Amino acid sequence: MLRAGFATIILIAWTTVAQADGAITRIITKPDQAKLDKYEETMGTAVDEAKKGGTPADIKWLEEILAKPHLPFSEDFDMTGEWKCRTAKLGNAPALVIYSWFKCRITDDGSGWMLEKTSGSQRTRGRFYTESDNRLTYLGVGYVAGEKPRNYSVGPDVDQVGYVYRTAKNEFRIEFPAPARESVVDILELKR
Repeated sequence: MLRAGFATIILIAWTTVAQADGAITRIITKPDQAKLDKYEETMGTAVDEAKKGGTPADIKWLEEILAKPHLPFSEDFDMTGEWKCRTAKLGNAPALVIYSWFKCRITDDGSGWMLEKTSGSQRTRGRFYTESDNRLTYLGVGYVAGEKPRNYSVGPDVDQVGYVYRTAKNEFRIEFPAPARESVVDILELKR
């Protein structure tokens, strides 16, 4: 009886882990998976272009943010709450642009963290998925202030995908490879 109970607990735990690990594979679109598959190459191109065409001050920011360690998303790190956030666009013309700080909010609806950029003209709303201890995946949608955000998987003009890295106690960033408009990579930096 004890063995059967233990086996049931193991089976339930294994099933829960399998569902958590497999959730994103059922949701992510093929174009977004292709962006993640080429992430390293895309990031390299974007950084090269940004360093060749950015201002010295902006290049310094880029080098500093990319040099930050990738810390674990441990149990003591709670993303929920208010954040200040800003976007940097790397690659294409102009080669590197860093925007001003805006407001972002992260909530937890019981099934995970959700991000919403709440100020500025270009917005995002989406959900985080665990990939490893040191990296999350973000699936969201881009929209313009005043529009109602649609759900993820509407189409490549609004769908967003990115890798998320925690870089300090109250700091993380999302790197969006091959966004729909303007740049080669977007970085959304969040601090509180």
